[in-house]
Amino acid sequence: MIGEFIGEINHNGGGSVMGYKIEKRVEISSWVITSILLLLFLPRKRLREAIPIFLFKQFMTWFFGLLVVQTDKIKYPFRLFFKNATKSSFTFEYFVYPSLCALFNLYYPEKGNRKTKFLYYFAHTFILTFFEFFIEKYTKLITYKKWNWCWSFSSIWGTYYLSRVFHKWFFKVPAYNKEIYEQNITR
Repeated sequence: MIGEFIGEINHNGGGSVMGYKIEKRVEISSWVITSILLLLFLPRKRLREAIPIFLFKQFMTWFFGLLVVQTDKIKYPFRLFFKNATKSSFTFEYFVYPSLCALFNLYYPEKGNRKTKFLYYFAHTFILTFFEFFIEKYTKLITYKKWNWCWSFSSIWGTYYLSRVFHKWFFKVPAYNKEIYEQNITR
């Protein structure tokens, strides 16, 4: 299946003239895969914790996404949703990245050592950057103009870090409630 997918990408040269067939598949697959990840890994009891992170990440990607598009660093030639409303990618900027960021924060290894935390950041950032690089190279979903994968890696890492700082601040638990909070999280 992946071989057929890559073969179709190479055959179409990154997107067919007949309606961006591969771009539609990638974008719809992103919605489906991200939704499945949320259903599988977002516990109902932590939904109240995930929503503020999701919204905060949306705010950051809205701001930074529009900034890089308006300054002509990145272009999104094909967009499945809101083509006339915004020049940024609704799917990735407003659903995929915020969803993955919420999961990143929910499963952050709070009690891990520095190496574990660094590897956690690195793994999440690397995976997103890898897929973005692949999508940029083989589809018309994103085009780097004055941008490269290093900028993507740095911006994703930075927004993940800011979301982590926000999460710690927003869910700061007073010392007298810490035991109650930990009991509710582990249930």
